[in-house]
Amino acid sequence: MPTLSTKYVSSVLGAAEAPCVSIYLPTHRSYPDNQQDGTGFRGLVRSAENALGKAYPGRDVRQLVGRLHSLQDDADFWATNPAEGVAVLASPVRFDVLKLPRPVAERVEVGETFHVKPLIRHIQSADRFQVLGVCRERVALFDGNRYELHPLDVPGIPLTLEAALGSEVGERVRRFHTGGGPASAVYGGGHGHGVTISHGQDARKDEILPDVHRFFRAVDREVLDRVSDPTGLPLIPAGTDDNLAEFRAVSNNRFVTADGVHGDWTHWTLPEIRDRAWKVFEKHYLARLARIREDYGTAASRKLATGELNEAAKAAAEGRVGTMLIDADKTLPGAIEMDTGNLRPAGPADTQPGDMLDDLAELGLRHGSTVTVVPADQMPTQTGLAAIFRF
Repeated sequence: MPTLSTKYVSSVLGAAEAPCVSIYLPTHRSYPDNQQDGTGFRGLVRSAENALGKAYPGRDVRQLVGRLHSLQDDADFWATNPAEGVAVLASPVRFDVLKLPRPVAERVEVGETFHVKPLIRHIQSADRFQVLGVCRERVALFDGNRYELHPLDVPGIPLTLEAALGSEVGERVRRFHTGGGPASAVYGGGHGHGVTISHGQDARKDEILPDVHRFFRAVDREVLDRVSDPTGLPLIPAGTDDNLAEFRAVSNNRFVTADGVHGDWTHWTLPEIRDRAWKVFEKHYLARLARIREDYGTAASRKLATGELNEAAKAAAEGRVGTMLIDADKTLPGAIEMDTGNLRPAGPADTQPGDMLDDLAELGLRHGSTVTVVPADQMPTQTGLAAIFRF
């Protein structure tokens, strides 16, 4: 099963392997509802077979269709690792199955290219963020969005104080944290292996803090160089008030958000970290979309933006679109010629009309546009698109 990423979608956009079958199905996470998912997929496979027969008569698609049938009958697939949605991209040379963390609209497309707009919405950076959990003995790095969060394992980033500064320092901090006594509290672990912190040790705390600051500086430097600079994503710090203050005191990472997640993240599950981080990040997400809408309004007043499909498609084909918003909830039946940007609206006889907004997103990505797929209520136009020109 491929990993859904910008690199993957780019490879799909460059594929020339018609006929291309794109199937999207909303699914269920829990039993017994997920028992219906295979049946729902079976109906979409029948639709794909009919479309293949009409659009590609005489083409040998038996192997492609056979693989779709095998998936629809795979009870283990539909019962294991349930998700909110499934995407299947199939062709004579490809059979990619992706489980999606957010629901998708049911859809079948058969054509010369794959339908990718739902995937763009999953990989776009507008709602992506990273989380750095900090405490005095270890850190953890995560990447995700409002729907999912997963750990990042990046070589070169020291995840423990001992890895950053050596075993002697690590042992000194461990002794400080395991003093015991009646005023102690459990800290860290996250897997039932907390250590005990004793209070009333201010002098020893002052002795330890320089080591902790060196650790946080090393982490901050490597995260900036290896993660934040390459991705440009906001970094949300998570930790107790003391640890957040100590990390911010030494951090030079300009991607660290002003707000953080307050609390002992080492005791939380991934979904709990994700939910708390999204609450912090949501206002940044909405503010970014507001800035794009404002930029669009300013550019439109100077004739440097458009909400008209024909004009946007021509400009995208010429590489003149810098930023593009696409309505996730709107479909414009038809196709766009990738070489020229010419529109081919669907006619009454088209059984597989396609989606010109999907083609516009593909055209923009091919020419380096920043494409963001957003809900209808975040769009500055009613046409399903908003394009800001580079020049």
